[in-house]
Amino acid sequence: MNIVLLDSDTLGDLNFDRLSQLGNFTSYNYTLAEDTIKRSKDADVVVTNKVVFNKETIDALPNLKLIAIAATGMNNVDLEYAKAKGVAVKNVSGYSTNSVVQHTFMLALALIGKLNYYNRYSKSKEWEASPIFTNLEQSFMEVSGKKWGIIGLGAIGKEVAKVATAFGANVSYYSTSKTKHSKEYPHQELNELLSSCDIISIHAPLNDNTLNLLDKDELMFMKSGAILINVGRGGIVNEKALADEISSGRIFAGLDVISKEPIESSNPISAVIELDNIIVTPHNAWGSIDAREKLLDGVIKNIKSLNCD
Repeated sequence: MNIVLLDSDTLGDLNFDRLSQLGNFTSYNYTLAEDTIKRSKDADVVVTNKVVFNKETIDALPNLKLIAIAATGMNNVDLEYAKAKGVAVKNVSGYSTNSVVQHTFMLALALIGKLNYYNRYSKSKEWEASPIFTNLEQSFMEVSGKKWGIIGLGAIGKEVAKVATAFGANVSYYSTSKTKHSKEYPHQELNELLSSCDIISIHAPLNDNTLNLLDKDELMFMKSGAILINVGRGGIVNEKALADEISSGRIFAGLDVISKEPIESSNPISAVIELDNIIVTPHNAWGSIDAREKLLDGVIKNIKSLNCD
């Protein structure tokens, strides 16, 4: 069996020796669209995170039996056409929940504790020159007793709710699908949640219901000093409107996702990215080493199942 991994760089420093034990294994760090067919032409199995497989590509690969997606999202593959051509497409789900939950709190706690400011202060000569032992120049709050709003109470949102509750927060949620499916936490309409919560985290997919869900008018509902965390998808928050709010200093934001990645210099977020009231990470909330090992386990399981299907 010929197995080709097209974008190993998107999976980080994993050891792919186990894939080589399943067949003739070839790995590429990154694959451009124009190289996909050439690199996959002899493959029985293609492993990829983001490389696109459209009708033209699938038609050009007569040996292809399985597209093993090293991710949960499958929007990079024409699923209907692959099925019609007898090509199996299998993803891996659930591997990143703990990693994303942890990243959510990393961003939130860093913003709550004004970590950008205090870390810079401590590394400078200002603390050394201070006549007192501490610095409380920028007030920070505790999670306990605060209101934490969750947009998208799916598997990740529910785990965030559990941790936030353990911190002593009062959790509520807004369902982007309009389906109220939790008896444990109260549901709020979006503007009610935005106006009442101290911390708001987004854990929703990008679709017709969530595109620009938080635009200028919605962001204006947020309390002064409130924190917005987006580990869902970039297009859920209008980035121009958010950049304006960040620039004004009225709210805080932690972003792991941007509408077009990697971020472009023309993105409004780029103009405010150095400010203390925003933290941006490069879409790596999903990618703890533990999560990536689980992901590889899932990919291997899917490849092995090819002989059983």
